[in-house]
Amino acid sequence: MGLRTAVLLVVVLLIAALAALNWGLLATPTVMSIGFMQVTAPFGLIMLGLTALLGIFFVAYVVYLQSSILLETRRHTKEMQAQRDLADKAEASRFTELRTFLETQENTHMARNAERHAALLARIEQLETSARARAEQTDNSIAAHMGQLEDRFERRAAIVAAPVVETQPPAVGFPPAV
Repeated sequence: MGLRTAVLLVVVLLIAALAALNWGLLATPTVMSIGFMQVTAPFGLIMLGLTALLGIFFVAYVVYLQSSILLETRRHTKEMQAQRDLADKAEASRFTELRTFLETQENTHMARNAERHAALLARIEQLETSARARAEQTDNSIAAHMGQLEDRFERRAAIVAAPVVETQPPAVGFPPAV
């Protein structure tokens, strides 16, 4: 219970206690003027009734204010929820766009990498072909040199292994020796 409610409750209880203690005085009829004529009525009861009527009016006013604030709060809550839903949809749309952009970028990078990879493989294949051709040329060159060296060795070996025939002038009158 709030402080205001407690103060109002104390004031109402004080008015009720004062009215109960002075009921005889409140119910005593007196002559009073209501503007255009004079009447005899219990002035205290009329004032107490007007006070009660004023209290009922203020309670009705408070209930009206509370209900209008409650309705306004509900309307605000619905609008806020609608705005939140719109913001969530916009955020989801941005995430979708971001995902699409990132996928596009990734696909572009993958395509570039694939092109670079293919170019690198083609270059490696070209270098391997060139290296094979050079290796074959080197093999052929070495084989040719080896063949030349073998020929030289064979010729020298043939020269060294051949019997040395000395050619002397034939002697006159002797038959050649066999």
